[in-house]
Amino acid sequence: MDCMLGMREFPDKYFELAVVDVPYGINASNYPRGGKQDGNAKAPSVAYTRKNWDKSPPPAEYFAELMRVSKNQIIWGANHFISRIPFDSPCWLVWDKDNGNNTYADCELAWTSFSSPVRRFKFKWHGMLQENMKNKEIRIHPTQKPVALYEWILTHYAERGDKIIDTHAGSASSLIACHNLGLDFIGFEIDREYYEAANARLLGEMAQLRLDF
Repeated sequence: MDCMLGMREFPDKYFELAVVDVPYGINASNYPRGGKQDGNAKAPSVAYTRKNWDKSPPPAEYFAELMRVSKNQIIWGANHFISRIPFDSPCWLVWDKDNGNNTYADCELAWTSFSSPVRRFKFKWHGMLQENMKNKEIRIHPTQKPVALYEWILTHYAERGDKIIDTHAGSASSLIACHNLGLDFIGFEIDREYYEAANARLLGEMAQLRLDF
């Protein structure tokens, strides 16, 4: 469902933490089907369905509502739309993708509401190459982030039993990380295709974890 409608169902500061990967407004959702993404990757990228959800970042009203329902926030891509978040922060998170010499961004940045210093997480994420090749993640979303990134975030900025919200669940990486760490979570996804793929991925991971015990 639309996260703006969904957030209205919750009282002020209901969630201890919001971890969101909203549209950056860089047209990442509209890569040609069957072709390569921008850059110089040697292997063809996954043939994602062309969509239009990344034409622009969310409006200021979205960020106001997000801050209403959550005590703290971590917002990926805020360097693209910082004017819509009217608060300074000493604590930006840096995801170093360790992706070599190419035209992709070396890192991604997240604005946070925390007062701690800037922190960096290094995790290779370059086409078919991933940091943990033994447990390689299947890519189901054009802007998918690794579960390990969210586990690192939640280990440092959440506590067991916290309630976490992700308004743009996408590939469900954040939700899988919440489940792995014993955190309560709510995720919204408005796109039916992404929702079904993410839900299947999440349920599959949860079932696998149950079999491990």
